Amino acid sequence: MSQLVTGDAVVLGLQPAKLPSRAIAVSLDLAVLVTAYLLLNLLVTSQVVALGGAALAAVQVTMLVLVLIGVPMAVETLSQGRSLGKLALGLRVVRDDGGPIRFRHAFVRALVGFLEILATFGVIATVASLVSARGRRLGDVFAGTLVVRERIPTGRTTVLPSPPPHLADRFAALDLSNVPDGMWLAIRQYLTRLPKLDSRVAWSMGVGLADELAARLGSPPPPGEHPASYLAAVAGERQRREIARTFRDRPVPPELRWALGGSGGPGTPPYAGPRPAPGGGSPAGMGTTGPDGAPVAALPAAVPGFAPPAPTGSA
Repeated sequence: MSQLVTGDAVVLGLQPAKLPSRAIAVSLDLAVLVTAYLLLNLLVTSQVVALGGAALAAVQVTMLVLVLIGVPMAVETLSQGRSLGKLALGLRVVRDDGGPIRFRHAFVRALVGFLEILATFGVIATVASLVSARGRRLGDVFAGTLVVRERIPTGRTTVLPSPPPHLADRFAALDLSNVPDGMWLAIRQYLTRLPKLDSRVAWSMGVGLADELAARLGSPPPPGEHPASYLAAVAGERQRREIARTFRDRPVPPELRWALGGSGGPGTPPYAGPRPAPGGGSPAGMGTTGPDGAPVAALPAAVPGFAPPAPTGSA
């Protein structure tokens, strides 16, 4: 579930980078890497040439692997998906669910990239990107990643809504490893676009996602909760773990600290209570803003016996 289309024809998805911008970013990266390799090769060769042909060949292969595979892998891991070329073009490598990549993702991308970009002069990577609906090369397919645009003309980013206070820490002990990245992406897209969805579309999509998530976790939604509240609570727990893991050895940025504090603490995006729909009826979501002024999707409040919105039209 990497992409969802609502009944209103609203596509929920990240904005994949197009082939031209990716090609320019790769060209910039390769120019830097090849230059570094040639300079290092000249420097080291002059020092080991006296040791014989076998030693020279071993050193050259080692440098080739180190510079053309090891360096891209280290750069993408440490920068969380932004190499020099991607930084210049406003691109970033993310997981299929939109989260930051880790060492294993960067390792697979660098290893496969050596074969499909360098060994074939980019032919395989170009063909794969043209065939893929989201412009992914083989390294992205095997690593479970996607190159997306960071600088989007719409301006502000959207952060996940905070869950209702009574659900903030309820799922802290869950094992989330059974949920695939594609499903996390679908949940994240649904939650961030919730204020823009029709109430009936939001209900039907939320029920489908909540049922599938509950089946994988073995933990059903609490009775009387809107499915969006359940999805936000579980997704918020995963987000908290990701932030804690990513910033384990360094300070957490101020704009992310609220996500580590559950439902409390200064700077936490507020939970929006029930807001009657025009003319009465079930509560509807309403927008609010997070600590950095970015829009945060507000969730419907828990209502005992909450039911789907009644269909329109004559009885």
